[in-house]
Amino acid sequence: MHEPYQLPPGTPDLLTVGEVARIFRVSPKTVSHWAKTGRLRCLRTLGGHARFPREVVETFLARTDPASARRT
Repeated sequence: MHEPYQLPPGTPDLLTVGEVARIFRVSPKTVSHWAKTGRLRCLRTLGGHARFPREVVETFLARTDPASARRT
């Protein structure tokens, strides 16, 4: 069994849709869909942009293989 992906040191505490998309190798639309459906919890800026707490992304990474995340 391989080790789970870990975010590199220096990763900000709040990640953008694009940053999360790059981590999971999916489109930003997929990440937005995950947020909209509650699969991945996010915070919203005053302008309505999604921001993902680092801890939420790390937990999602621990329970989701990035390769399988692309299929949903």
